[in-house]
Amino acid sequence: MAQQTSSIIPFYTRLGLTGRQWRGLRKFLTALAYLAPSLFFFLTFVFVPLLNSIKLSLYLTDPIGRPTAFVWFLQYERLFSQESFLNSLARSVQFVLYTVPVTLLVSLVLATLGNLRLKKIAIFRVIFSITIAVSGATASLMFLYLYHPNLGTLNYFLSLLGLPTVKWLISDQTALMSVSLVSVWLQIGLNTVILLAAMQGVPEELYESAMIDGATAWNKFFYITLPFLGSTFFFLLVVDMLASFQTFTPVSVMTKGGPIDSTNLLVYSIYREFYINGKYGFAAAQSIMLFLVMMILTIFQFLFVEKKVSYE
Repeated sequence: MAQQTSSIIPFYTRLGLTGRQWRGLRKFLTALAYLAPSLFFFLTFVFVPLLNSIKLSLYLTDPIGRPTAFVWFLQYERLFSQESFLNSLARSVQFVLYTVPVTLLVSLVLATLGNLRLKKIAIFRVIFSITIAVSGATASLMFLYLYHPNLGTLNYFLSLLGLPTVKWLISDQTALMSVSLVSVWLQIGLNTVILLAAMQGVPEELYESAMIDGATAWNKFFYITLPFLGSTFFFLLVVDMLASFQTFTPVSVMTKGGPIDSTNLLVYSIYREFYINGKYGFAAAQSIMLFLVMMILTIFQFLFVEKKVSYE
């Protein structure tokens, strides 16, 4: 009789779980089973390399990258004592300030134009979204020709207007700005498509009600469209900032970090220390610092900027 009674008792009750807890656990395990392949690749190609980088940053290495001496945080102390790293960090922050606001503003203007109800507007939408299909290397080579001091198209047009030519990539005063324009051009296509999709999701009833109340086009844009784009702007702000910190191809193709290290961004500095100078532990320490900077800025945005965003 006791055996029959125990067989009737549900399995989860024997584990000390309620029916609600058991259903929640089943849902979690089911979701985990579906996510298992993605989690495997994520752990393999993200977390394991991250841990290996942390480990490598604590060692001195031989010429082929094998750890030879455990030095604790000596590499990090060297980072902040070398002007080259501080310059790369400052240039990276400056690069982000050059690219992210301009990218968001230009994308907003293009998305607003693309949202107009005009004939053949689809052609315009295709034109501004072409940059999505262009690789960073291709765009860098295109701009490298445009920036040529003697044969470049930009300086040719400036000369036609009677304006002085610009030393786009050969002056430390203009090189970083010139590279940032390439990054802006590459990112505006995707940003514009995302903003345009968000604009088309705004309920038409709101515009119709505002029109009945006598609202102008500017009123509808500032008081209806922009508030609905808050969550999209926040998403693009985070994504664009992370992408700008990781910019490598335009610098590698166009300037190699020069002139006078004016475009030596952190990612290119890591590449140069690792592959050219053979300072593997030092490069790993730089990569960890870049990871920490990006993580801190992202957390700051989620803690403070997201509070001002409405998702309704």
